[in-house]
Amino acid sequence: MAASCSPLAGALCSQVLASVDALLFDCDGVLWKGESEIPGAAALVNRLQERGKLVFFLTNNSTKSREMYVEKLRRLGFRARCEQVFATAPCAALYLRQEAKLCGSVYLIGGAALRGELQAQGIACSGTGPGPELIPGSGPVQTWAAEPLDPAVAAVLVGFDEHFTYMKLCRASRYLQDPACIFLATNTDTLLPLEGGGIPGTGCLVKAVEAASKRTAYVIGKPNDFMFKCMVKEHGVDPSRTVMVGDRLDTDILMGSNCGLRTILALTGVSTLEEAKAHQESDSPERHKLVPTYYVNSVADLLPGLE
Repeated sequence: MAASCSPLAGALCSQVLASVDALLFDCDGVLWKGESEIPGAAALVNRLQERGKLVFFLTNNSTKSREMYVEKLRRLGFRARCEQVFATAPCAALYLRQEAKLCGSVYLIGGAALRGELQAQGIACSGTGPGPELIPGSGPVQTWAAEPLDPAVAAVLVGFDEHFTYMKLCRASRYLQDPACIFLATNTDTLLPLEGGGIPGTGCLVKAVEAASKRTAYVIGKPNDFMFKCMVKEHGVDPSRTVMVGDRLDTDILMGSNCGLRTILALTGVSTLEEAKAHQESDSPERHKLVPTYYVNSVADLLPGLE
């Protein structure tokens, strides 16, 4: 789609909202920051639903289940149901069961919520939790590296794991020596934004496993189009009448471009207008995919378009 990066206000805002049936919202940085709603975000989302619009919540975060997201949304004043939440954890489980036709279990680098979503789809998994540690002087690494692998494992899935260790990296790479072993990642975000700064994100763990195994993971989350494909399949969403609203150019806006959607950049999160303009002025077609169709200071700026 053409790189335009136009401010969305006034009559144009009303026209755009009238022309869409579905709106996809990123969460952190768009609807809330930390534990606080971005002022006016809940009023917008609720009014859109009152007007008959389909609203969906998309997130690359694999550390929370759909139920946990719905609980947070409702606590902050948003009307939300589980079927409106498209997160990498449940979508990874769907991919393994429906697309990959998994026959076997999963070696999981990830947390309890991701494990729960797999188990809810009837998928057995191992690898979560702290795991064994290498104790200095306990014996050569070669001995541990030769430990028998579980023959039932047919896939390796990497999500955010606060207990990530060298041991887990070694185990995952050994499973992936089998070319038939499926290699999946929830997302490749290298930074996990937090109030007061950021810490390394899931993408750092994915890159480590890719380097160790000399393989490339199939990525479920944004900017890939798999979550949107799930949405189309489950809800019949029409891309020509859908808009993606996000705060990150390299995930939210790029996903919208990859799916043929109009996009809105909310300037309440990670990416800036200056970054979007720099991509717009580039001669690179690939960088043009990072340019939003429109931008707003906050999603609350869309409220007048519904009056």
